[in-house]
Amino acid sequence: MQMIIVTGLSGSGKSVALNALEDSAYYTTDNLPARLLPEMVEFLATAGYTRAAVSIDARSGDTLNLLPRQIADMKARGADVRVLFLDAKTDTLLKRYSETRRRHPLGDGSLTVAECITRERGMLADIGALSHHIDTSELSPGALRTWIRDLAALDHSGITLLFQSFGFKHGVPLDADLVFDARCLPNPFYEQALRPLTGKDPAVIEFLEANADVRDMLADIRGFLQRWLPRYAAENRSYVTVAIGCTGGKHRSVYFAEALARHFGKDWRVLVRHRQLAGME
Repeated sequence: MQMIIVTGLSGSGKSVALNALEDSAYYTTDNLPARLLPEMVEFLATAGYTRAAVSIDARSGDTLNLLPRQIADMKARGADVRVLFLDAKTDTLLKRYSETRRRHPLGDGSLTVAECITRERGMLADIGALSHHIDTSELSPGALRTWIRDLAALDHSGITLLFQSFGFKHGVPLDADLVFDARCLPNPFYEQALRPLTGKDPAVIEFLEANADVRDMLADIRGFLQRWLPRYAAENRSYVTVAIGCTGGKHRSVYFAEALARHFGKDWRVLVRHRQLAGME
């Protein structure tokens, strides 16, 4: 049985993720107390379920401390367990709570929402270290659903490379393992004919590939990843997120993410995300 544990910050989109997994034929359970996870896994396996997803988060209270050990025990027994940690910048979470007027799960009348978020981050720190992070700060619910469905469709054996483009003016993704900065390269934005296009368009690709610095940086990043990715794989990582940023996240970074994905897709399992293009494609 494949088990996906969805966790992370309240307001980061866990319900959207769980619904997307349910749409992908996973048996789902929301707000499972952490202490009940072993019993839930045993029940589902006995009942013949092959794919399941549960949401476990700070609502479990003190029993949340049991989760890292439970995950380790399940993996030691050969279980196919993945942990998805949904996160978002604090100002984004505050805005979402302001818009929905919902009470934070840790709110007891004595803490502000910002203080609840800080406390929740501390409670989830140990789990976050075991998880694949997804930064939802810049994602619409529709884009998040697509990303979750893409992850669920993957063969869970081995490591997956996620190449993500982004714009520095919107902030560095919280889920990035490696970050490369392409802002020093010629910017197609300043070419009137290229401005409305993206790094996927032939005219932008031709513009960038004509520049020696672009070619050199692409070769350098490829060389770095070719040398060090086997070391990441040796650590039994499930995912490595490589983020490439430019100013706006629509031209140079998109070109680099696509080019790297094509190159490494020959030997590795690859996904591509374009944060600033999400919802535009």
